[in-house]
Amino acid sequence: MKQIVIINGHPDKKSYNYALSEAYKNGVASTEANIEQIDISDLKFNINLEFGYRKRTELEPDLRGAIAKIKNADHIVWVFPVWWYGYPAIMKGFIDRTFLPGIAFDSIKGKALPKPLLMNKTARIIVTSDTPRWYDYLFMKSPVINQFKKGTLEYCGIKGIKVTYIAPIKDSTSDFREKWLRKVLLLGKRLN
Repeated sequence: MKQIVIINGHPDKKSYNYALSEAYKNGVASTEANIEQIDISDLKFNINLEFGYRKRTELEPDLRGAIAKIKNADHIVWVFPVWWYGYPAIMKGFIDRTFLPGIAFDSIKGKALPKPLLMNKTARIIVTSDTPRWYDYLFMKSPVINQFKKGTLEYCGIKGIKVTYIAPIKDSTSDFREKWLRKVLLLGKRLN
């Protein structure tokens, strides 16, 4: 049975990102897959990787539980807003504290690139933004998508990563938002 984990990186539980997470989750619920959810804003942890990789900071129980869900997943769905062409600080802290050597990758002595440890997983990135996609792509070169998709997920071995970019959110109509909720529900039903 396919294991799905939905990770929400928005710090506000009343955000549209949580409605998107629920839509995806409702879609998956109509399948045979198992669903786990990680709402980063609910976790209790220090977002600062205070020693870098020089010395391991003890993992809090919430992070150990999140790591177990990520390792157990076949498909990981990330839902987050694009802020200043990046993702929220709490999500950055979560990635810094969980995608660690020995967990997400291992360094190989004498090699420039590590051994990825999150192999045989796929992912879907669902982002919301106030910046139209054409501007993000043409003028900004999709910084958050490139950094997260290539610099984090693919670096750690996750393949088959698909992106859903929903914009502009600011001043969007309820029809626009409902249309996207229906599309995300279908993504969940397709386990895509």
